This record gives sequence, structure tokens and C-alpha cells, in this order.
Amino acid sequence: MLKIAVLTSGGDAPGMNAAIRAVVRSGIDKGMGVMGVKLGYYGLINGIFIPMGPRDVGGIIQRGGTILGSARCPDFVKEEGQLKGIRALRQEGIDALVVIGGNGSQSGAYAIHKHGFPVVGVASTIDNDLYGSEMTIGVDTALNIALEAIDRLKVTASSHQRAFLIEVMGRNCGYLALASAIAGGAEAVVIPEKEIDPEDVAETLRVAYEHGKSHAIIVVAEGATYNAQKLVAFFEKHKERLGFAVRATILGHVQRGGSPGAFDRILASRLGNKAVNCIAKKEYGVLVGLSKGEVKTTPLEEVVKNKKKIDLNLFELARVLD
Repeated sequence: MLKIAVLTSGGDAPGMNAAIRAVVRSGIDKGMGVMGVKLGYYGLINGIFIPMGPRDVGGIIQRGGTILGSARCPDFVKEEGQLKGIRALRQEGIDALVVIGGNGSQSGAYAIHKHGFPVVGVASTIDNDLYGSEMTIGVDTALNIALEAIDRLKVTASSHQRAFLIEVMGRNCGYLALASAIAGGAEAVVIPEKEIDPEDVAETLRVAYEHGKSHAIIVVAEGATYNAQKLVAFFEKHKERLGFAVRATILGHVQRGGSPGAFDRILASRLGNKAVNCIAKKEYGVLVGLSKGEVKTTPLEEVVKNKKKIDLNLFELARVLD
């Protein structure tokens, strides 16, 4: 009987549990034995495996986070750590591994693949910065959490004639900021991919105030050169001409928590199922992701060697609609 293992690595994303569930139940449906690896690559190196059956993943599809856990593991960056992890897999009698995670996680998966061990990646990160998948597990839920925060802050901003700088996650990718700015009707958006002069943002606030707006919302990506704190410091020096009092709200890790929405539950289920199908067909060394609405695979080598680009037409759309 083929025996597979599944691990989650890197930052948690809403929908990871749904992906774990899909891997476990799809594997069992194909007559495979399934093991879970606790605490990501740290657990892999240290041989922390648990058997997983259909009931072990019952009632988790709606839960945020990951029941398998995740942990930083600097040792896995080194070849010695990678070989130790592969040795642990072989000692456990495991024939193939499914890695659910983002860029760093899939770099680890590619390292395992280069050492000759069968591995399949599943695209999961709220940053949506992973090459090989136009939408990754967790993005839609994180976006909706950011949107809810924007809607709530807009009410407060209108009540007090204020401008709010709302900083969202995404590391060095501006997708979350861009999408939430458009959906939230923000006056401006600041992202890493499009350098912006803080003077231009200040002018946007001034014009909004002069046009009689009761509030202004600026969405800022955490990886932008001028993040929320830097912009607040800049505006403090020019507050006499802005009109609005400016406040900053950093959403941070709140975007990762909570129950995954329908889109992420379905996407995670599709990707997890496809990963098992890849193993059944001996299609290894690939990332399972979403492309033009279809679940497809991309070689892990391409994934780790390419940087995903966001559609800057969305930036122009945000400008037109502000």
C-alpha cells in the first residue's frame, strides 16, 4: 500500500485545514495510508509523524490555522537538514510527501525533490505571491477580513472627519492592498510594485477634504517603502494643509485568523485532491495551483526561480475609481 505524508509550513492561512482534510480523505479513497507531519519541516527533521484517518480530519474544514501546526526551521535550509528529513520519511515507510505552504515552504519542497524524494506542493499563502497559482489558499478570506475592517473604519472616519491609513499584510506583494483598496472604495493605495511619493498621497487627502468628503481611506501594503507608520510621520509634518486628522491602523496577523470562506474551502479541497491525484500518477516535483479557474501543476523548479507579478491594471483601476 502506498503511504503518503502531509505537512503545513510557513505562515498559516485560512483553508489549510481544508487542504489537509482533502489530502487525507482523497488518499484514503485511493487506498493509500496517510500520515501527518507535526510542526512543518521541524517535525519532519525530528520525525514527528501521526497517523491520519477520515475521523481525524472530521469537523476541521471550517477551522482557521492548521491542526498540524507550523514552526520555523533554519536547519532545513541546509543540505544536512534536508537529508535528515528525507531519512525520517523513509524510516517511516513514506513513499511521497505533500507540502502545503507558500514560497519558503515550496523552496523546501523543491530541495526534497532535487534529492530524489517524491514531493508535491500545494499553493497556500495569504500573500498571493507564489508563482504558479493566480490565487492561493487563504487569500480570499484574508481579503474579506481586510475589507470588513475598511468598512468599519470608514464609519468611524466619517463620524470624526478623519483619514485612516490601513496597513494590510502581503510581505513584498501588494495584491491584498490593491484588491482591498478597490473593493473598499479607498481614496488611494500604496504598494511595493508602484513607488509613490508621499507628497502625492498628501495631495490626495487635501483634495478629498476640499471636495467635502467626510473621510478618506488609504490602504498601504506592509512591504511598501512608505508603510503606514512612515506615512503618518510624514503627514504629521504637513498636517496643517491636509484638512483631515490622520490615524493609522495596522491589521497584521488578524488577517490570518478566523474561519475560511467558501472560496478558500473549495479551492483548498480542489488543490488537496489534485495533489493526491498527482502522486497516484507519479507526477512529482510540481506545485498544484489555480490557473484561469482550473487546477493545474507547475514544476517546482519554475516556482522557486520565478517571481509572481501582480496585474498593475488594477492599480490604474484603483486610481480611476478613487
